[in-house]
Amino acid sequence: MTQNFDFDTPINRTGTYCTQWDYVQDRFGKAGLLPFTISDMDFAAPEPVINVLKQRLEHPVLGYSRWNHDDFKSAIRYWYRTRFECEIDTQQLVYGPSVIYIVSKLIEQWSQPGQGVVFHTPAYDAFDKMIEGQGRTCVRSQLIRQQGRFDIDWSDLETKLADVNNTVLLLCSPHNPTGRVWCQSELEQMAVLCEKYRVKVISDEIHMDVCFKRHIPYVGFGNTQDWAVVTSASKSFNIPALNGAYALIADSQTRERYLHKLKEVDGLSSPSIMGVLATMAAYQHGEAWLNALNNYVLANHKYVKETLQSTFSDVIYLVPDATYLAWIDLSVLNLDMVMLNQALIEQFNVAIMSGDVYGDSGKGYLRLNLGCPKSKVEQGISALIQAIKLQR
Repeated sequence: MTQNFDFDTPINRTGTYCTQWDYVQDRFGKAGLLPFTISDMDFAAPEPVINVLKQRLEHPVLGYSRWNHDDFKSAIRYWYRTRFECEIDTQQLVYGPSVIYIVSKLIEQWSQPGQGVVFHTPAYDAFDKMIEGQGRTCVRSQLIRQQGRFDIDWSDLETKLADVNNTVLLLCSPHNPTGRVWCQSELEQMAVLCEKYRVKVISDEIHMDVCFKRHIPYVGFGNTQDWAVVTSASKSFNIPALNGAYALIADSQTRERYLHKLKEVDGLSSPSIMGVLATMAAYQHGEAWLNALNNYVLANHKYVKETLQSTFSDVIYLVPDATYLAWIDLSVLNLDMVMLNQALIEQFNVAIMSGDVYGDSGKGYLRLNLGCPKSKVEQGISALIQAIKLQR
């Protein structure tokens, strides 16, 4: 129990058409594995969210709905004001079915086929697929691991932003998978560079709430309107199946073109009413639950650090600034990572995401989902330690 919220009791998710549990065989080739994979959590959604969904289902008509009303927008404004001490302009708000959809439509507007989209690596693999699917070019700027954290290679980033063929910086804030939270000076420096080279900024902030230090939304940086913040309550409150995301798009013409695509071209302007209601309830009544969640997840991270480093003194696990995703560097052990993953699957019935899924800079790493009861984390880390010992 954490502040009267129960994160310890396991919930059986099998048989719920759950990607992480029911379809683990699709990625790992074997059914019934203990999964630490897809970035959703094994925790129940907050009670205020569940209650508002139950209440809505008492009404038997589930027709088309709207998102463009003050109840939805004021809930988001309230969240930014209370959570981040950030004032937003609700006229800039737009809805979308997912974060990736909105990001994709902005890239479509802000670049031409063949042009480059700059982002930091290692990176969420959906970035590569979406950018290449749009006929654009992935331009990767690798983060540097130094002094106990991941930092931006400013020289490399500026070189890539200075290339006139690169028109968009896709910022992951907080960063997935390393868990870095960008500080004020880093965000300001990126804004200066992007303004200098006329590069537009799309900030994917879907992990903004599971943070162990202050997150600063990319709102109003620089002197231009060439920015957008794209996010959702889905990761924070474990409601991705309800669908729905939103964005702050500063430039009015970009915003109108986006809404035209959403409605007239793609026919997606009617949102999931469950997603809209859940977002409102989470932002209005879910902060205590979220604070307790963050404390629990941070304790899971610390457990991973203490357990791994007490067994393998050479392994230095960096507890991240944010996210329930452990980015574990095993490169110092010089393991055959393919054999390690095979041992985890075949001998220990555990599924952990291989770091190379997130690009070449992820080789030698594993990404392990800690959004689960500690007892599950203990099982996963125990299996990982035993699998490593088989190769040593």
